[in-house]
Amino acid sequence: MRKLLNTLYITSPDSYLSRDGLNVVVLTDNKERFRIPILNIESIITMGYTGASPSLMRLCSENNVSISFLSNQGKFISRVNGPIKGNVILRMSQFKSATSKECTSNLCKIIIAGKIQNYRNILQRYLRDYGANLEVENASERLYRIRNSVLSVEDIDVLRGLEGEAAASYFSVFNFLILNRDNTFSFNGRNKRPPKDPVNAMLSFVYTLLASEVQSALETVGLDPYVGFLHTLRPGRASLALDLMEELRAYMGDRLVLSIINRKQISAKDFVFQDSDNILMTDKTKKEILNSWQKRKQDIITHPYLNEQIPIGLLPYTQALLLARYLRGDLDNYPVFISK
Repeated sequence: MRKLLNTLYITSPDSYLSRDGLNVVVLTDNKERFRIPILNIESIITMGYTGASPSLMRLCSENNVSISFLSNQGKFISRVNGPIKGNVILRMSQFKSATSKECTSNLCKIIIAGKIQNYRNILQRYLRDYGANLEVENASERLYRIRNSVLSVEDIDVLRGLEGEAAASYFSVFNFLILNRDNTFSFNGRNKRPPKDPVNAMLSFVYTLLASEVQSALETVGLDPYVGFLHTLRPGRASLALDLMEELRAYMGDRLVLSIINRKQISAKDFVFQDSDNILMTDKTKKEILNSWQKRKQDIITHPYLNEQIPIGLLPYTQALLLARYLRGDLDNYPVFISK
């Protein structure tokens, strides 16, 4: 199994990334703030606007360390990778499967059903821990029915419609899962581009982190992250990364955001409200989320299919590896991740 290394996160907007030998050096106002050996990290995610030196990019490329550039608000901008040395036979199998209606329909059903089940597991966990709630119970029942419908549908457009229906049901009761009753964290539905409230801002930020890790995982196992099944193919869109992260959104993303809010790790002062249609997270908020994200990735779970203990941070890689095995024909079906 792959070793879980660290991701270097740069949240200060005026930080510049440079190289000193085999070290990554973070500079602010031309003064060294931090350094780390390149061999100790697997990726860099920076929200600084000053960028990185070409020499550092070469060092990262030579050591298979990706650099992802995000805006100060956490929106993905671009990504720098070294040469992709994917397995040609595996990619040919992937491309062939992507053009097969039967394979595409099957994978879409599995991914969407897994996503919905993980939504439902969060609601069921709430009901076990905090007792009866009619609205949450009704939403859980709707998710159960929608998941069963997904398993009997072949048309991809219908499947996408059912996915949207499930997401609407889940987020309609998401506010009940927020135990911190501070008005700052009231949730009235999912919104994005840009997010209009703290909860949506946090969800979008964490989803961006997850998408980056899933894309890295796919590239590591030799799959093309731009050729997917559920999400429509578009130039520059990592469709397969978006596909694979669907089953992990609730478990790795939503649960983390809920935990940070309910433990009162952040408050209203950690956000900047520009107007009714835009909200920004402070550097303190980003650091708090990133610290929690890194700690969460170290937690050990027993993988439901492999029955092996792995860090949560290796879930994207593990699922990418299982997907590659399925596309190669080594597995009869893709074992989607279902949380407990």
